[in-house]
Amino acid sequence: MKFVCLECDEVMAFAERQIPGDGTLAAVFTCGGCGREMAMLTNPMETQLVSSMGVKIGGREVPAQPMELARTSLEGGRDDAFALSEDIPLADIEPEPGVESTTVSQAAGGRVVWTSDATGRLERVPSFVRGMVKRIYTDWAREKGVSEITPEIMDRARTELGLEGM
Repeated sequence: MKFVCLECDEVMAFAERQIPGDGTLAAVFTCGGCGREMAMLTNPMETQLVSSMGVKIGGREVPAQPMELARTSLEGGRDDAFALSEDIPLADIEPEPGVESTTVSQAAGGRVVWTSDATGRLERVPSFVRGMVKRIYTDWAREKGVSEITPEIMDRARTELGLEGM
């Protein structure tokens, strides 16, 4: 946001910041051409909103870096944010008799087996959301008492969850 002097048609420069102590914030701007000043006063709620977003009132002390906002927003992100932590390798668990599966998920709510057809369908989901999609289906199956996820079960879950348009 920039302020323009109506007399000189110049962009006003930040001059000072004042915090009166009642939860408000005042920012003073000065015109470089004619010396006019103007102040912006925020109410306590606006001040809190600006502070919570990490916005620094008063200009920068260092030059902006490329993609700075994106990098600081993503800082500390986990590579496994959407990975299912309860996935157990098949080598550690025997699949149920007669069920050909590629993934078995285990949690307190019960064991959920993914058939190879369901896993194949899951592989068509973009990789960056695959873990989240798998978790949605697995959680739905546990809630419904379903122990095996097949493409038909995926269709049913999709309908019940209202995900048909996705």
